[in-house]
Amino acid sequence: MKVLVLGSRGMVGSSVSTILKKNKNINLFESTRADTNLFSLTETKKLINDFKPDIIVNSAAKVGGILANDLQRTEFILNNLKININIIESLIKFPEIKLINLGSSCIYPLGAEVPITESSLLTGKLEPTNSPYAMAKLTAIEMGDAISKQYGHEVIDLMPTNLYGPNDNFSENESHVIPGLISRMHQAKTENKEEFKVWGTGTPLREFLFVDDLAKAIEFMILENVKPDLYNIGSNEEITIKALVEKIKNVIEYSGEIIFDDTKPDGNPRKLLDSTKVNALGWKPSIGLEQGLKITYKWFLDNKN
Repeated sequence: MKVLVLGSRGMVGSSVSTILKKNKNINLFESTRADTNLFSLTETKKLINDFKPDIIVNSAAKVGGILANDLQRTEFILNNLKININIIESLIKFPEIKLINLGSSCIYPLGAEVPITESSLLTGKLEPTNSPYAMAKLTAIEMGDAISKQYGHEVIDLMPTNLYGPNDNFSENESHVIPGLISRMHQAKTENKEEFKVWGTGTPLREFLFVDDLAKAIEFMILENVKPDLYNIGSNEEITIKALVEKIKNVIEYSGEIIFDDTKPDGNPRKLLDSTKVNALGWKPSIGLEQGLKITYKWFLDNKN
């Protein structure tokens, strides 16, 4: 089986590649920006024509946290649209190639009933701070649906909850919540700061999934030949931002006081995915939050320079 992983150097792509490499029945091609510019339709077509994969795992995307999403709205929608348009157009002549497309839980409406089921798609207004990114991901789902209905392609859309783990982006202004907190709190510990500030009130509830669990879900989809559909991929557990900060504080062994800045936005007050559909097929996460945070912090320490 020939599998092409797009975006193989990112957090998700590198995890997927590591997991799939262990299977001797899979011939894996790990595509990066070095071999293919996915903003180029010509280069994207050439990659697919040359490798002729049985399955494409699309983990290529511009991603970031709440601040990056809000400040780089144009880049988030344009870059992600370009990538997905070129992939879908390149696949038109290859209905035999299955596409596993990765989205995000931010595609669901701000007021969706929690836990959020796949049927909540397109039933309401998006969360304002990351709506450009969400619109790009929604468009990718719609394009996949169009190509499957018109040309017969099999497209699986996976909507993971908030991801974290090794190879994440730990920068201060572009990171998601967990890597951002780890990076800033580690610095606060190093500089012996007595206070550590966190955006928002700390009350929002969030669900987190260690990236290797998503990679194993993708492997499960491939090996079990799961039928095309939209699947939520979550941990089925939620935690307040305040409790999350305390867990990270314990892992890092930071002794300062945590200050919550309630003048900054909280984002969605609660966002828990209903992963019943994929759980019923046989996949479940295996790495708990505390274990995942320890692994992530160790990777950060080993790679921060």
